[in-house]
Amino acid sequence: MTRDASPTARALLALELIQGSPGITADALADKLGVSARAARRYIAILREAGIPIESVRGPYGGYRVGRGLRLPPLMFSAAEALGLVMAVLDGHHDAGDPTDPVGSALGKIVRALPEPVAAQAEAVRRTTAPAPDRAAARPDPGTTTALVQACSNHRRVRLGYRSEAGSEWVSEVDPWAVVVRHGRWYLLCRSHPTDALRAYRIDRVRAVEVLHDSFSPPEHLDPVAMLEEHLAVGWEYDAEVVIDAPLDTVARRLPRALGQLKPLDARTSRLVGSTSNPVWYAEQLAAIPAAYRIVRGPELQEAARVLGQRLLTAATGHIR
Repeated sequence: MTRDASPTARALLALELIQGSPGITADALADKLGVSARAARRYIAILREAGIPIESVRGPYGGYRVGRGLRLPPLMFSAAEALGLVMAVLDGHHDAGDPTDPVGSALGKIVRALPEPVAAQAEAVRRTTAPAPDRAAARPDPGTTTALVQACSNHRRVRLGYRSEAGSEWVSEVDPWAVVVRHGRWYLLCRSHPTDALRAYRIDRVRAVEVLHDSFSPPEHLDPVAMLEEHLAVGWEYDAEVVIDAPLDTVARRLPRALGQLKPLDARTSRLVGSTSNPVWYAEQLAAIPAAYRIVRGPELQEAARVLGQRLLTAATGHIR
């Protein structure tokens, strides 16, 4: 908070501090605001004049807190709390009962402002619900994600400290194009300056973010989801090429784009070209195609499809060899 901040700005900051620390004393509030205790009480008066129910308790264990009312008062969220709520909604994997977690902190503010009957039910659900998170999900640090989202929005180059799955670490300057969530994992789609190539970095593996002064222009008509899925479909250990006896439009509606590039051979036939590190998974995805198909390249994928086919035949006949 700057010295020339307006009384309204200081009053709103006071509201955020009270919401985040119910029972905060006038002296502690004044210290956080950088003003005298008398000035802090004046900002409380401004909030009350605006109809916000600020309650106070006298004595050594007293302080300020936001009271309950028929309507929610303005809720002041930090950047980490706001993005934490969005991330929790998107991936469904968070500890809502932990008040030190950005999501738990933000939800606590909401619950404390609700009317008592509603708050009691919400609090009971919040504290007793046992989430079943996706074990493959990896939600990154909200602060790191906030910095990258802002850099994407402001078109500012960043310097990343990164650690790969194998444990290698490096620093790289990139143009951050977009943050994309896919199957519970958060990716930064970007252009790497050292290699001048498209990259997709797992944000949970980003160790440090430094926003630089250089700016950039992202590609025109950028489709981040499509570009990410196409990028993730190439460069794996096992190649795959599949000819499908169905038009492109029919196949495209049923297959994940992460399987590879899908192109028409003619009006009634399509070709899928991609790669995978898991031929068994790839064969299972192909089995969902509502048409006949032939694996024309990829011996590992052909073997995985043969094993899958035999398993399905055994299930259909009820005979186990």
